[in-house]
Amino acid sequence: MAERHPQGTRVLRRINTAAVLAAVRDADGPVRLTELVELTGLTRPTVTQAVEELLDSGWLQQHAAEPSSLGGRPAVRVSLNGRAAPVLGLDVGPHTVTAGVADLAGEQLAVTRKPVRRKGTTHLLAVIDAVTEEALAAADVTAGRVAMVAIGTPGIVDGEKGRVLFAPSIPGWSSIDLVDHLRARFRCAVGVENDANLAALAVAHGRDGTLLAVQWGERLGAGVVIDGRLHRGAGEAGEIGFIRPPGHNPRDDDGRGPLERTIGAEAITALARAAGGARLDTAADAAEVFAAAADGDPAALDVVDRVARTFAEAVAPSVLVLSPHAIVISGGVARAGAVLLDAIRRHLEDLTLTPPALELSDLAEHTVLTGALRMALDRVWRQRLAT
Repeated sequence: MAERHPQGTRVLRRINTAAVLAAVRDADGPVRLTELVELTGLTRPTVTQAVEELLDSGWLQQHAAEPSSLGGRPAVRVSLNGRAAPVLGLDVGPHTVTAGVADLAGEQLAVTRKPVRRKGTTHLLAVIDAVTEEALAAADVTAGRVAMVAIGTPGIVDGEKGRVLFAPSIPGWSSIDLVDHLRARFRCAVGVENDANLAALAVAHGRDGTLLAVQWGERLGAGVVIDGRLHRGAGEAGEIGFIRPPGHNPRDDDGRGPLERTIGAEAITALARAAGGARLDTAADAAEVFAAAADGDPAALDVVDRVARTFAEAVAPSVLVLSPHAIVISGGVARAGAVLLDAIRRHLEDLTLTPPALELSDLAEHTVLTGALRMALDRVWRQRLAT
């Protein structure tokens, strides 16, 4: 009669292997088998078997043995092989596309960026393909080795189906099956997410509590993260760009949300030029406006105050409802510095009961890409450690 092997044994083996891999991932540098026994609480034979499996699969790498202090056999040391399952992240926008490759430890191996010089989805897809090719080449990673692709895009996204439902800044974008386009090249899972949600995941990494993460550049959106988990609501949580500020004429809409049309980076520059003054008449972008305000230019300070007041009035109801611990601003406007943050803080104090902490993300324009890589890595690790 054939010997029967209970399924529970295989499940237990996967659990033990996952525990060893997680311990190696969280360790600070190469670890010895003895240390893994202590970290996991497993027996040495079980740890040895798990390490051998992980070495064979390429997820671990072995280092030169260290001589034993007791004169015995040299101790075997292992560490995570970050290149076992690299991930690709994409930040797709109407004007630029950025691609990045990261290893399993989250180290960015390459980042490339290309402008989108012509309108139309066909050209945008071509830019995506080109910037992806450059990033993979720079990271010395082939498409076949990529374990997960995560894409950040403007608009309202059905994350479960990976479809863009509405993206006014990229005409025709919702008719493109971006997942199928990338799966023609990559033999792995492909995820699509709203760019502001990915930015929220990036700035919330390693933080507890409730966070309102604002992605503020030419576009304006936000993501809500509660104890490390993205809050989607019915699917459109965080779309603050569509808040209608006082005095906004709905007939002026051009596909952008009313708030982002009023205080997006392009609008800030337009407000500054209209305000006039020696430094503002020729302001090329919002960065020049904030620099002038930081230098004390009265006209620039007035523009910044108007922008801060409009922003504070728009988000104050969300602050009163959510009571977030912090509002973190990323995107191009995050380079504004204290001059903008102080103005927003001053107006929020008059509009809320307990103003949250206000911060500018040091990730700035790379926040969406960082969030895309984080989402991809989280999914790869969840799948690998799942039992």
